Amino acid sequence: MKFGIIKERKNPPDRRVVFTPEELVRLQSEHSEAKIKVETSDIRVFSDEQYADLGIEVTADLSDCDVLFGVKEVPVDALIPNKKYFFFSHTIKKQSYNRKLLQAILNKNIELYDHETIVDANNKRLIGFGRYAGIVGAYNGFRAFGIKYDLFTLAKAETLTGKDELIARLKRQTLPNIKIVLTGHGKVGMGAKEIIDGMKIKQVAIEDFLSKQYSEPVYTQIDVLDYNKRIDGSISTKSDFYKNPQKYTSDFGRFSKVADIFMAGHFHGNGAPDILTREMLQAADNKIQVVADISCDVDGPIACTLKASTIAEPFFGYLPSEHIEVPYTHPASIMVMSVDNLPCELPKDASEGFGEMFMKYVIPAFFNGDKDGILGRAKMTENGKLAPRFAYLQEYVDEKQETLASK
Repeated sequence: MKFGIIKERKNPPDRRVVFTPEELVRLQSEHSEAKIKVETSDIRVFSDEQYADLGIEVTADLSDCDVLFGVKEVPVDALIPNKKYFFFSHTIKKQSYNRKLLQAILNKNIELYDHETIVDANNKRLIGFGRYAGIVGAYNGFRAFGIKYDLFTLAKAETLTGKDELIARLKRQTLPNIKIVLTGHGKVGMGAKEIIDGMKIKQVAIEDFLSKQYSEPVYTQIDVLDYNKRIDGSISTKSDFYKNPQKYTSDFGRFSKVADIFMAGHFHGNGAPDILTREMLQAADNKIQVVADISCDVDGPIACTLKASTIAEPFFGYLPSEHIEVPYTHPASIMVMSVDNLPCELPKDASEGFGEMFMKYVIPAFFNGDKDGILGRAKMTENGKLAPRFAYLQEYVDEKQETLASK
């Protein structure tokens, strides 16, 4: 079996890669029957020479490879027909801007395996860059706070070497006795927690966070039942929330009244209530002044996330009274960070972590007959048709292509 590592072609450029040079050497040593090629690239965080020096073939032609691995969407004109592809297609939520991509994948008889669809038997995602989104997002949240209050200036994460240096830079700063609320206990939320814990900020219980005053910065990490409650006031459970989200409403207002920074690292399911609403942000007793929306659902559960910001311009201001974007220097604005490709700022760390997960969970399936069903569950398309698991996308595929928009 021949594996190919493709060049990333989406703009803005993404320097990440599925496999580092060292991981490919490991792959070959563990599976001697595998043949590997790497497409030449002038943007990848690991140079062509780093692969070639370890004996990996670097070439401009991957047409003889069976399986092609990438990170971001592949432009339609770069897709090679009749191949197996792994990349983030951003189509499983029926994103209109990528409908043409999925149509082309079907027309070219490509087997698509979206990284987001690689799950275990319980539908738990096995690989992703979420941890690194959390790490960079939390760093950017503190960077925003320093800028807003003219307390300190931190270098952009993309100019630093990795998580350890991010933490080292943060630990040099002196924070006032602020309160930070963090949502989410998945990879994103726990990645953000790594940064906050690395800074030695004290974690406190929810009730203490809500009721007590502190002489040092503190944070609390909350889950869905901490910031949602049943509308009828009855006892709620996680299973009930996931089954009946329409019966719940946000209870986040109790946190917006006491927190200075909100770091959003949650997963927000379809039908779940909005979390931080316009009414909460407009309230006279709202205390939140910095929002780091790491999850970045535009026009979603966080009212101030009006857009996805960029690595070049990560911050913008939100004016609650008018629900509009303003310069973050506006005295009445809330400072928002909503970069939607945060792991790109730590391409080396992110690539190393991603490759380790891919080697652990995905590569064995190619050589053990997919005994755990990893590939079977992840396969979105086959023989020019949607796989049964993804038949819900048929109407989306059949719709007339709308004007493309970049994300």
